[in-house]
Amino acid sequence: MKAMQLRAPASLDNLVPTDPPDPGDPGPGEIRVRLAASSLNFHDYAVVVGMIPAAGGRIPMSDGAGTVEAVGAGVTQFKPGDTVVSIFFPDWIDGAPPATAFRGVPGDGIDGYAREAVVTPQHWFTRVPQGYSAAEAATLTCAGLTAWRALFVDGSTQPGSTVLVQGSGGVSVFALQFAKAAGARVIATSSSDAKLERLKALGADETINYKDVPAWGAKALELTGGAGVDTVVEIGGAGTLDQSMIATRVGGHVALIGVLTGFAGPVQTGLLMAKNLRVQGLTVGSRAQQLDMIAGIEANGIRPVISDHFPLDRLADAFRHQAANGHFGKIVVDI
Repeated sequence: MKAMQLRAPASLDNLVPTDPPDPGDPGPGEIRVRLAASSLNFHDYAVVVGMIPAAGGRIPMSDGAGTVEAVGAGVTQFKPGDTVVSIFFPDWIDGAPPATAFRGVPGDGIDGYAREAVVTPQHWFTRVPQGYSAAEAATLTCAGLTAWRALFVDGSTQPGSTVLVQGSGGVSVFALQFAKAAGARVIATSSSDAKLERLKALGADETINYKDVPAWGAKALELTGGAGVDTVVEIGGAGTLDQSMIATRVGGHVALIGVLTGFAGPVQTGLLMAKNLRVQGLTVGSRAQQLDMIAGIEANGIRPVISDHFPLDRLADAFRHQAANGHFGKIVVDI
């Protein structure tokens, strides 16, 4: 069986092909999935370059989609031939996240989906949106669900809401698509005019080049007539949080998702208090939320934006492409 393995010390040069044992037949309550695609997230990059410690020999990648090849006794949710997609937290089914959830993330706490086949409990996967390919489905596990939760679980995005999205990576593009489907107004930021044009083509109502307008929080306020946005999908982290808070309305919501500009930094607590803001940290979501997202995708005919495809044996090159920020939307790995 083909797979990619991260050898110690973690680095892209130590992401190498390997041939682990075949997982065999599924036992009671289990399914065997022939994986066909994965997709890249910043979390995966952080693992393979050592920003997030992982055990030596780890098989990376949190996202996986493919076809059910066999089912064990007692499996009721799937049958052979079904297309399925993984969930980020295998044991977070519904409600609040269990304390153990973060220790079992595929590609991080346990082996992930950079391989040809897996045998797992049936609840580690869900169905995919009707008509989706495995490549499209593989974009949903992390990026799609993160955007969904930011807007509709932790937030209350609805027709007439205003949402600000940062950049043109997977989470931001999904958030733009989901927000527009809900009837919201979207302001998008990027340092690239070419990418801003593509965000407009996807439905962004207003755009800001943050390289040209470093005080983009104030610009967002101006674009909303001084009211501020209802929700910011904050993927930058420490380096962009102040501008996000400036952009947000009194009583608004900042969905704190990413750490692209660092894991820590000063926070204007006075601004946070004065505007009565809710800054909500979030990491993906539950299996139930993923199923809700899939229903929403089907109801609105949303398709993911896939920027690039790489074969499994060029996974390190896919990460280099991600680090160069040349993509728009999701980078998919074909297995």
